[in-house]
Parts: sequence; C-alpha cells; structure tokens
Amino acid sequence: MVKDARIAQMGFLALFLLLGLMTRDWTLRPELLATVGISCLGTQWLTRNLIPRWRRYPGLTENPPELLRWWQIPGWQSAVITALGLCLLLRGNDYTTMALAGCGAIASKSLFRIHDKHFFNPANFGIILALLLTPDAWVSPGQWGTQAWYFLVFIAAGGIVLRWVGRWDTSMVFLGTYAALEAVRTLVLGWTLDVYTHKLMSGSLLLFALFMVTDPRSIPNAKQARWIWAGAIAWLTFLFQEQLFISTGMFWALFLLAPLTPLLDFLWSAPRFTWDRLGRGFSLKQSL
Repeated sequence: MVKDARIAQMGFLALFLLLGLMTRDWTLRPELLATVGISCLGTQWLTRNLIPRWRRYPGLTENPPELLRWWQIPGWQSAVITALGLCLLLRGNDYTTMALAGCGAIASKSLFRIHDKHFFNPANFGIILALLLTPDAWVSPGQWGTQAWYFLVFIAAGGIVLRWVGRWDTSMVFLGTYAALEAVRTLVLGWTLDVYTHKLMSGSLLLFALFMVTDPRSIPNAKQARWIWAGAIAWLTFLFQEQLFISTGMFWALFLLAPLTPLLDFLWSAPRFTWDRLGRGFSLKQSL
C-alpha cells in the first residue's frame, strides 16, 4: 500500500501525461518537458538547501539546512507533482518559457507565505507567470476532448487521492457550483442536454478540480472556509469563461482568489494539513 498520497498523485499525473501522448497525439518536445522537470527540482533544491543558515523552515527541525547532504531535495515529491502539472497543462516553444514556469512555480512557495504557509498553488502560479511574462506560452483547456472514458479515469484517480487527503468536499463544491451555473445558463439559452454535458466532461476541468483546486498545502484549512473558497472560484471561473470568453478562466480564478486563503484561515481556525499521516493529514506540525 502506498503510504504517501503524493506518490499516488505522481503516478496518476504521469499516467495522464502518457495517455495524452498516446491517445491525443500531443506533439510535446521531450527537451521542453525535461526543462520543466529540471527547473522544478533545481529550484526546490536551491530554496531548501541553500537558504540562509540562520533561517529554519518548519518541518526541518530534525534536519536543519546546514546538516542536509548536497544531493538531498527535501519535498521533492511536491516538485515532481508541480512539474507533471505544468507538463500536462502548459505549452511553450522556448526553453526559457518552460524554465521560467518551473522556477517561478517552486519559488512561489518560499516567496509568498503568511504564517509559514504558502497560498498560491505552485503549478497554477507557474502557468500564470508564463502567460504574463512570455510571448509564446499558452494553455489549451480543450486538449483532452470530452470522451466519457477520460471522465471515468480522472474521477477514479482523483477520488483515490482525495480520499486519502480528505479534500473531496472542496472538489465537489467547486464542480457542483460550476455545474449549477452551467445548468442555469443552458436552460436560459434553451440549449440541449448534450451541450451541457459537453462542457462538464472537459478533461482539463476535471484535472483542475481534482488535482489543482484541492492542493491541501495551499488551500484553506477549515472545511467551511474551503467551501466558500471553492464556490467563489467556481463563480469566477464561470464569469471568465462564459461571460468574458476567457478560455483559461479557471486558472486566472484560482490565481486571483488564492490570496484569500490567509484571510479565511484567520476567520476559521483549523489545524494545518501535513503529509505526516496518510488520509488524515491533520496535525499541528508544519512542513513546507
């Protein structure tokens, strides 16, 4: 049995990448994928091993930075998950674009912290950074199509991971709110059911809902706060995509509302999530 839900998440994301390459005919350049991986792992090593000697991050009290071996990468699981997320969603034509996304994604965990907790989802931050600062980055939300078997694979895989980390509620609130808004719009416009299901069976939407908006280390700690937060992201996603016609609206929604996490944690106090205990993950011990 896998004792760390992150290992299972890495396996599923790698499977999705392989499915995309084999069944969707993605023309991904291996050297660009390698650039993402190296930039994520390299930045993780730099931020965790070459930090100022006087500073100690929570979670490293037993192995302070000065005692780590040069080849060790604390939190490498998070870096790999971020790299796989970027490989699945972000596209670019240049090494610097992909390197910027990878480095920025991991660096955001150290740069944007309140009470020793980062609030930006790393992969989402890297995507937005690349979209803002480079001329050749793009995201293709429709790259998965709407085949039913993709829907079943994503739901099954996401369900396994979310059951372990205890964040099913966040995903369901996001999907339920978004589905309700789309249902109202479909009825008002007089569209048929197939149009509605077509919108909800997007592979990218499911990846976002199951693996990005549910990141337990960057979302609010309390259940009530997560419900409010996930519902707000769904509303903003709907506004961006259906009213402003921004195809990448869900990524912008998560980016813009991420700073609400510290406020919601202040309003609803709850123990912080850690990866120490499988499935439960609720402990006052902190880790980066």
